[in-house]
Amino acid sequence: MFYTKIGKLALGSRLRMLSERVTEDAKNIYDLYDVELKPKWFPVFYSLSQNQEKSITAIAEEIGHSHPSVSKIVSEMCKAGITKEKKDKKDGRRNLIELTKKGMLIAHKIEDQYKDVNHAIELALDQTQHNLWKAIEEFEFLLEQKSLFRRVKEEKSKREREKVTIVAYDAKYHKAFKELNEEWIRTYFKIEVADSMALDNPKEYILDNGGHIFIALYNNEPVGACALLKNNTIISDFELAKMAVSPSAQGLGIGLLLANAAIDKARLEGAKEIYLESNTVLVPAIKLYQKLGFQKVSGFSTPYERCNIQMILKL
Repeated sequence: MFYTKIGKLALGSRLRMLSERVTEDAKNIYDLYDVELKPKWFPVFYSLSQNQEKSITAIAEEIGHSHPSVSKIVSEMCKAGITKEKKDKKDGRRNLIELTKKGMLIAHKIEDQYKDVNHAIELALDQTQHNLWKAIEEFEFLLEQKSLFRRVKEEKSKREREKVTIVAYDAKYHKAFKELNEEWIRTYFKIEVADSMALDNPKEYILDNGGHIFIALYNNEPVGACALLKNNTIISDFELAKMAVSPSAQGLGIGLLLANAAIDKARLEGAKEIYLESNTVLVPAIKLYQKLGFQKVSGFSTPYERCNIQMILKL
């Protein structure tokens, strides 16, 4: 069987095929009981058959359908003479939907069908090793917590993240280090004197002063960078700086990998604190720093006009 061979990749297609098979049986069952309903009308019909007039919005919320979908079904049922619309006496701007006399007759007539269908399904489920109804409820609950799209997206990121490696700076990465940083700075701010000093002369300005630079490679191509500056003027440990990730590599958690590499290096060298400067317009970056444990501080001088937040991580 095709679906057994292809496996869970075809979950949607297999469920759709099952739905089409059950829907076709439902049509025949309605004919068997001489009930003038279409399978797609049933949730709306059942909701209204509880002797209560309802708005389209209320029906949609109850059965879990979209408002346009319910509106279309109600329109079809009105044309078939099963439902009717009337103005809400309490709110003339709103229409209420209720069953017509024909609809109420169907509601009475369908009771035997309900009993037989329910019993037939229970017998079928009793013959299965895994109860489909309970499995559907469980799967729906899981998808409410996290959609299938989100789950697949996470798997994609996890797989692609395995292609990311963090390496120590080498002269061959100077061009990438500079361009990655200049790209993000120009996106939000402007290149300042302190930027040029570090980006034009990373060996002299960062490495020779006891600092470190980390490069993120994706499929062996540099897509991210950050620096750990030896800091003897503010808190006598290190400063996390010059972090940049290419827009083409966003969503892979590269910023977190770079920051962790820098933090691990600082710990290895006996640092007690790591300082950083940023700007609150960089919301994802601030959230990353907070996730890592950085806390807001103030009172330190800065060479950057764009700096409006200072943070420290105690190791």
